[in-house]
Amino acid sequence: MAAWHGPSDRLYIGGQWVPATGETIDVVSPTTEQVIARVTSASIADMDLAVKAARGAFDDGPWSGLGLEERLSLIGELRRLLQENQESIAQLITDEMGCPITQSRTIQAVNPVKVIDAYIAIAREYPFRAVRRGDSGNALVTREPVGVVAAVTPWNVPLGISTQKVVPALITGCTVVLKPAPQTPLTGYLLAQLVEQAGFPPGVVNVVPAEREASESLVSHPGVDKVTFTGSTAAGRRIASLCGNDLRRVSLELGGKSAAIILDDADLEQTVDAMRLGAFRNSGQVCTLKTRVLVSPRRKDELVERLEVLTSSMPVGDPHEATTQIGPLVSAMQRSRVESYIASGREQGATLVAGGGRPSHLDRGWFVEPTVFSDVTPDMLIAREEIFGPVLSVIPCQDEAEAVAIANDTTYGLSGAVFTTDLSHGLEVAGHIRTGVVELNGAPIGLSAPFGGFKASGIGRENGPEGLDAFTEVRSIGLPADYALSV
Repeated sequence: MAAWHGPSDRLYIGGQWVPATGETIDVVSPTTEQVIARVTSASIADMDLAVKAARGAFDDGPWSGLGLEERLSLIGELRRLLQENQESIAQLITDEMGCPITQSRTIQAVNPVKVIDAYIAIAREYPFRAVRRGDSGNALVTREPVGVVAAVTPWNVPLGISTQKVVPALITGCTVVLKPAPQTPLTGYLLAQLVEQAGFPPGVVNVVPAEREASESLVSHPGVDKVTFTGSTAAGRRIASLCGNDLRRVSLELGGKSAAIILDDADLEQTVDAMRLGAFRNSGQVCTLKTRVLVSPRRKDELVERLEVLTSSMPVGDPHEATTQIGPLVSAMQRSRVESYIASGREQGATLVAGGGRPSHLDRGWFVEPTVFSDVTPDMLIAREEIFGPVLSVIPCQDEAEAVAIANDTTYGLSGAVFTTDLSHGLEVAGHIRTGVVELNGAPIGLSAPFGGFKASGIGRENGPEGLDAFTEVRSIGLPADYALSV
């Protein structure tokens, strides 16, 4: 396990590491249950200082007035530093929240660089200025930076999601106060160090880990123009209510209960192989995972058998070992939550096919075995509520129409999947699923397409041009007809 040698009693505000006035956060390893670092949590006063620094950098500093290429140049330097530090990033994320190191190396530490690459390419084609002409009038339409952005990020993908918020905000000319989750503050500190090394002007990016009270002061601060949040639907509702009081702009990427529809012609070997990451990635702690598997009685037994074999092939253990595929959950509280859902599945009559307990060979760490339930009905808790752990429910359905109906019978609408050998028909089925993302045979949408949810899974989109839209205000300037021809 890597030791943390960065700051522990300071916050990154206004381009400096300043003393903090809040309480101490213990960073606890989910693998050893030991404290690996202590950092200071931002207080309400610290949040006010961070917002004022971002406000000053936006209103009076050079950032929003810089040309696009100048902003992209600094972002490119941040990209270089992120790439150079990928192994340190991977190790730190595994230390803090227990992601298996192979996934930390290939996903958690790599995606921030890919996010920057995608946004730089999109920014160069983005319509920051466009003239619209018509019989009723002519206008110069500009996309202006929304202002000071409060970015509140979760613990499960701490650097990747922070990058998804900070980078498009910076590209559009906004300044940022980043509030990392208290479970993973060290990753936020590392990002602050790289921002400092890249040479961003003071106040453009501020990093302030905090607990709930100070976090609420940030999202309701009158100096904040926009809040972007990723986390639970319950927390998202609270943030939306706080922002609604002041009509503050808000984007929310929230929970999911995604369904994978397995059509009768699906290649089950390919389907189950896709479930290794599609249902169990990051030890089940990803909001887009396909945790409901909908299949007809004609293919159910074979699918369940293959899923049982899959879970037996996924080693559970020390996330720092390259062979580990299921690491610990992030906290004791999260493990208790997952175990309560497993207990409810048993009590409500689902058939436990695999897992369901703590691994017997591990005497410490917040581990839960990869778990598969069969004969799940749509009204069971394990089929309706987001578990955020390695628990998969197989739900039988008589036909395709019933599968689509069950997939849509949820308050969530984040992701979904269709598995079939007839891709044209699969695309038709995907069009009936009420989610922001649908994957055919597990194919990812990439970082240039918009990501976000329907219904209680959120408001707004990240990635793609839509990800830049989220940090802009649109202004229309009326132009005389003869002048419009020359602009």
